[in-house]
Amino acid sequence: MQQGTIFAGEPNEDDRINVNVAPHEITKAVILARGLGKRMRSADFSAHLADEQSRAADAGMKAMIPIGRPFLDYVLSALADAGFTDVCLVIGPEHTVIREYYASIPARRIRVSFAIQESPIGTANALLAAESFTAGESFLVLNSDNYYPVEVFRALRALGESGLPAFEREALLRGSNIPPDRIRGYALLEINAAGYLVRIIEKPGQMLEAIAGKEILISMNCWRFSSTIFCACREVPRSTRGEFELPEAVQYGLASLGLRFKAIPFRVGVLDLSYRGDIVEVAKRLADVRVEL
Repeated sequence: MQQGTIFAGEPNEDDRINVNVAPHEITKAVILARGLGKRMRSADFSAHLADEQSRAADAGMKAMIPIGRPFLDYVLSALADAGFTDVCLVIGPEHTVIREYYASIPARRIRVSFAIQESPIGTANALLAAESFTAGESFLVLNSDNYYPVEVFRALRALGESGLPAFEREALLRGSNIPPDRIRGYALLEINAAGYLVRIIEKPGQMLEAIAGKEILISMNCWRFSSTIFCACREVPRSTRGEFELPEAVQYGLASLGLRFKAIPFRVGVLDLSYRGDIVEVAKRLADVRVEL
């Protein structure tokens, strides 16, 4: 099966979900779920998990970690709450569990399609797999192991141009399950006076101390893109890790293609399901969240 092939859930004219959509609003989202889950597979004897959770963690399938139901169901439900109707999951050819699960459950509010990234060679390459799904329309991109607030999705859906949420660091610390040491490694955002992204600062390290006292804005890899992002994904060189990475494609688009991304500041938390030790706390915070697909 070739990369980018949509092989399940592709809508036709007769089964589209009927919604009232303003011209600038988007209804499609791409979820990057191809990762190998190396951090989730790592042993953590302090994490007391149910057997099903342990098996999913052993497989590195973060999106399918059971929290009453798969974690990804919560993400899809939040997208539906925000008005999204069509989602493409970018997965690997070996991810039959994900395909079979979403092919078997009924969904009234959101339709799930799939695209294959044949090799795990970076998130920019993964996004290219979903190009045919987007069909030239603007769309949302997000991680499969983060639960973003619905208000973030709503704001991006109505933005009217390419952009991203810029998460204020202190609010992220207060409202998330993410420890400070992990947040220290997240990319910082430089925003100009007009509210547009200037650059992404990957692995900022000690820079946090250098800008103490100023509002620190962080990327959580959630974006609204137009189809022009695919040009950047095709042209961006490999990173120092040997992968084609989405943040670097964005930076390439800024520097070489004249792309612009409006930053929307948010003072909210995001749940992160990267490690086994995250599962119990994330489950606790999602306990009262209603899921409806």
